[in-house]
Amino acid sequence: MFLRVDKLQIELPAPKRQDPNAAAALQELLGGKYGEMSTLGNYMFQSFNFRSKSKLRPFYSLVAAITAEELGHVELVSNGVAMLNNGPDNDGDEQDGGDISGAPFEDMKDIRLAAAFLSGGGGAMPVNSNGQSWNNDFITTTGNVVLDLLHNFHLECGARLHKLRVYETLTDPTGREVCGYLLVRGSVHAHAYALALKKITGVEIEKMLPTPNIPLGNIPECQKYLDEGSHRRLYTFSPDDYNEMAGIWGNGEVALPDDPPGELTVVDGMPEGGKIHQLTGVPSAFTPDYAPEEMFEIATKLYKASR
Repeated sequence: MFLRVDKLQIELPAPKRQDPNAAAALQELLGGKYGEMSTLGNYMFQSFNFRSKSKLRPFYSLVAAITAEELGHVELVSNGVAMLNNGPDNDGDEQDGGDISGAPFEDMKDIRLAAAFLSGGGGAMPVNSNGQSWNNDFITTTGNVVLDLLHNFHLECGARLHKLRVYETLTDPTGREVCGYLLVRGSVHAHAYALALKKITGVEIEKMLPTPNIPLGNIPECQKYLDEGSHRRLYTFSPDDYNEMAGIWGNGEVALPDDPPGELTVVDGMPEGGKIHQLTGVPSAFTPDYAPEEMFEIATKLYKASR
């Protein structure tokens, strides 16, 4: 089962401006072939289908724990997309009168991913940067441990390539922070799958990392996560389970040569996390509704009754 916590895995900076085209670029990291929906789907169904879980506990625990982290990555990218579509933080909902007669969103017909506004109201969807739907064909779960782990290694390297390219298209701090954090954590996952394969086969696949060959230290948004040692940590995302992966991620293994040195460690639980930003309601876009005042009043009463 899964435990949900009302935080993002990291604190995201607010956008400097509304930028739906940047949000469309970031969608590639959500619904693209190597996006977070793919990493989540692969690891989740591999963990569900895993054979001989008790006998192969370190390998099962590795895939299961990373599954939970990937669910948080889907949440993180989705929030980044919605924040870029929404624009800078606002203390309250817009009072625009709900007047739709003057085509208040004329510019939206020309944005890169118009459906993000027309269908999604500025929210994220499981689609790529062109609006093509993410689909089940991106999931590989063969039941063969070596083949599945090798696929996961390839998937993380492909995701790294896409994150680097998306990063190069963005200037807003929100999108760049998402990319920087995910580049560090994706490097952890690629390294972990490589070490798992080495334990089984003896092949030192970790020597292929990083692929593409660019050190994380070259990317400013990665630096603080390297400084705090995020590149050396795997989280269990559980109060009691999945510690067995320490036999793979740990056990004398150390950080990749281009990253700050140190031994790899398994951390019980999850990252401290950061706040979820409030998205501004826009009556003329019917978010959360055309005349939401009564809705807000009802919600306030329900909140008070719950205390």
